[in-house]
Amino acid sequence: MKTQKYAVNQYLIESVLSKVREGEIAIPEIQRPFVWDASQVRDLLDSLYQGFPIGYLIAWRNPDVKLKDGTTASGKMILIDGQQRITALTAAVLGQPVVNKEYRKVRVSIAFHPIEERFEVSNPAITKNAAWIPDIAPMVGGEIKLTKAIRTYLDANPDADEDKVEESLANLTDIAKKQIGLIELSHDLDIETVTEIFIRINSKGTVLSQADFVMSKIAADLRYGGQQLRKCIDYFCHLAVAPEFYGFVKDNDAEFAASPYFQKMAWLRNENDDLYDPSYNDLLRVAFTSEFGRGKLADLVSLLSGRNFETKNYEEAIAEASFAKLNEGVLDFINESHFKRFVMIIKSAGFITTEMIRTQGALNFAYIVYLRLRSQGIHDGMIESFVRRWFVMSVLTGRYSGSAETQFDQDIRQIASGDFADILSKVESAELSPAFWEVGLVQQLETSGTSSPYFWVFVAAQVRTNDTGLLSKDITVRELVSHLGDIHHIFPRDLLKKAGLTRSQYNQIANYAYTQEEINIKIGNKPPRAYFANIQAQCSGGPLKYGAIADANTLKINLAANCVPDSIVDMDVEQFDEFLKRRRELMAAKVRRYYEGL
Repeated sequence: MKTQKYAVNQYLIESVLSKVREGEIAIPEIQRPFVWDASQVRDLLDSLYQGFPIGYLIAWRNPDVKLKDGTTASGKMILIDGQQRITALTAAVLGQPVVNKEYRKVRVSIAFHPIEERFEVSNPAITKNAAWIPDIAPMVGGEIKLTKAIRTYLDANPDADEDKVEESLANLTDIAKKQIGLIELSHDLDIETVTEIFIRINSKGTVLSQADFVMSKIAADLRYGGQQLRKCIDYFCHLAVAPEFYGFVKDNDAEFAASPYFQKMAWLRNENDDLYDPSYNDLLRVAFTSEFGRGKLADLVSLLSGRNFETKNYEEAIAEASFAKLNEGVLDFINESHFKRFVMIIKSAGFITTEMIRTQGALNFAYIVYLRLRSQGIHDGMIESFVRRWFVMSVLTGRYSGSAETQFDQDIRQIASGDFADILSKVESAELSPAFWEVGLVQQLETSGTSSPYFWVFVAAQVRTNDTGLLSKDITVRELVSHLGDIHHIFPRDLLKKAGLTRSQYNQIANYAYTQEEINIKIGNKPPRAYFANIQAQCSGGPLKYGAIADANTLKINLAANCVPDSIVDMDVEQFDEFLKRRRELMAAKVRRYYEGL
């Protein structure tokens, strides 16, 4: 019979917080940063006030576990599950600042309304309202006595029900006296077992992802540099978003700042391009898939544990080799030359802003393709073309929009076992047949809203061919996209609304075109027939009214570049459906030419 590996005890919340404050309970490396928002802290306090359960904490005594501050536990009780709740209570009850997921110190203040018995996140309006106690920490934490708090509140609110105030504030101060269950794991458990417990507990919820499990596994490693590798992944992702975070790491984590990892990501401190700001989920997927030739992160957890997929046994040599392999994958990902060149390739396909990229999975797998092809010594020019085509193909077909992990796994296994050119050709034959270009894509363009990836592929095609915006002589689509130019309704929205058309009808992407703001404003709600009459007049020597196009040939070229049929000059609301049908055909044909030229 297996012996029970834990004991369950009840503690007062104030006792637990006291242990945290005194360092008797510590937070290990396998835990995550504080990711709750202030409203979650508020709801936790309300649950305690109402007498609702808030779940168990899980802790473990072990002298050798490394903590977040770099020290070892030395017999302390380390928190395995419940960090978010404890950190929330430390912030709200003890009034201590917390370091959030952006690694910034913030103060979370929770307010309380004694009459309504309601909690809220404190704000300037609440602070100015005498009916609220703007910060409960001094009361619940014991800095202010209950009698003084009651007297102060009644002085500020003389019409308040005295009995109600006394009862509410007494219940508020009792929060610290509420009990919380603490599961204490046996001290003789090893770090691998404890990590497994952590993963199993959290796998029952929805907060943690497979990437979270991997990060926990890496952080728990004490043999193969896992803790530094975890920091490398975490810090790189933060630096990509906030280059100023470089100074924080340098000043607050001297050990990591002296490591080769930090040197290899130092280039980010001067990097402001946000086209590809990977999360640790993105980084892990790319590093793992490109290096291991597998696409499921659950396999990575097994490999880092030493899993032999053939024998079903666990072997230390496999764990060691897997950590080394993952390390190489991470270093390849964060390499300045690799990263910048990949971003350059994506931009060369016409995708120049984050707004244009609607599927992170396609971007991640394109980077995998780049890293794999580079490792095979393929010519740079061929790599660029292959990466562009695979990325755009993925976007057009929604290849990674559904079961992305399964598709990752299937694709990388194909790529790892054959010639990439042949594989791409087979995928194109299956996914981008003549029927797709002539029928399928035309149908996909029958949709509304600029969230559509098909719209942005069309815009990318315009960027790549350096097209000018609709009715612009010199201002390009690239410039308009980069500087937030207007997305113009070719048939004005107000015109179509007055005609009784719905939002999904007038916001069809085939009715969109990038144009200059001043042109868009001047067109107003005029039908195409009306504003094109003025444009034709300016092309025949009349005054410039809409943009700077002053001759018929330039106008013809501009309309073709924007896939606007010549017949637009005679169209009114009655021809709107006819216009949409024809423009979708022209847009699909342009996207096809664009793709074939990648």
